[in-house]
Amino acid sequence: MASSFEQMRANVGKLLRGIDRYNPENLATLERYVETQARENAYDLEANLAVLKLYQFNPAYFQTAVTSQILLKALTNLPHTDFTLCKCMIDQTHQQEERPIRQILYLGNLLETCHFQSFWTSLEENRELIDGITGFEDSVRKFICHVVGITYQTIDRQLLAEMLGDPLDTQLKGWMNKYGWTENEDGQIFIFNQEESIKPKNIVEKIDFESVSSIMATSQ
Repeated sequence: MASSFEQMRANVGKLLRGIDRYNPENLATLERYVETQARENAYDLEANLAVLKLYQFNPAYFQTAVTSQILLKALTNLPHTDFTLCKCMIDQTHQQEERPIRQILYLGNLLETCHFQSFWTSLEENRELIDGITGFEDSVRKFICHVVGITYQTIDRQLLAEMLGDPLDTQLKGWMNKYGWTENEDGQIFIFNQEESIKPKNIVEKIDFESVSSIMATSQ
């Protein structure tokens, strides 16, 4: 049996393919779809951008709560640029005057600039923002692990825990196992062996006969 998300995705897909894509009468359907994404830990960027575009065309229909959900879902898809795309479609007035949106943009900036400890501190102070956003924190941790994986060869266990929002020890070990990271007796977590990435290259230069003849003639 198809989930409510899959059923709605099919219906919304039909709306987005036709001229009704920018019909404000479809906003209620698209907004429910955003809520379904949040609840079922699913994601559809195209539909969410369509909602923001409809808000641009019809400012009176703007919904702060729905826009907040769209931004938070975009954050769950870092390091992709979805968050920036969504942000650019939101009027500056809403960005500056709507507190939830302002706070989410601040959280997004902290993530994009890799201020992970500050991100978790700020999130803890604004936990109501992610009410109803299933899987948000783990999606962020996945992004942080991605950054750690391309940045560090080894990292202190305590620092990694802080970057991941101080999860339970079993959760931290779960993330380490997921990415194949190992810990030594000194509490250092081994992320990547640089030597394994260094592969010898055989350099082959092709010189045609005319070039050899020219060189030999010059040396005579």
